Amino acid sequence: MQELEKLPGIGPRTAQRLAFHLLKAPAEQAEALAQAIRRVKREISYCRTCFNFTEGDICRICADAQRDRSLICVVGEPHDVMAVERMGQYKGLYHVLQGLLSPLEGVGPEDIRIQELVERVRGREVQEVIVATSPTPEGEATAEYIRGLLADLRAKVTRIGLGLPIGGELDYADDITIARAIEGRREM
Repeated sequence: MQELEKLPGIGPRTAQRLAFHLLKAPAEQAEALAQAIRRVKREISYCRTCFNFTEGDICRICADAQRDRSLICVVGEPHDVMAVERMGQYKGLYHVLQGLLSPLEGVGPEDIRIQELVERVRGREVQEVIVATSPTPEGEATAEYIRGLLADLRAKVTRIGLGLPIGGELDYADDITIARAIEGRREM
């Protein structure tokens, strides 16, 4: 239970339920889980191009010749790639920073993959960099830092639209979300 509690989003009660489930499960099921964890740690690494997770040197997205190489979507973590891909609309490439700037936690530009992004944009025919970091203070600071670094390069730097979710009620939205929605408005 102590080891399960170390996983993100797993509290003491969930850890207890998982531990009891594993105790009741057939030995083969528990062994399959253990093997899967060992395999992930042994075989999964970071793509040498975009820093997403991959089983080889280059991830399936970077290896896909059908992807639009003039677009790079910058995200904080590999799970953000999955969120954008789930949408099924974006057909460009990615750059995973593997973190966000956070001066309070001692995370600076040298601690994440920002320099590699600059090198990619400088060395390729990238026309647009879409900054898709979360609208948190860390995400906003990272977005602004990237904008400043790429200002002198030929690629256009854009920010994902931020605002109200589909089905959201104005009455329940906070002031910053409403302000972002107004700022990010577009012609109908």
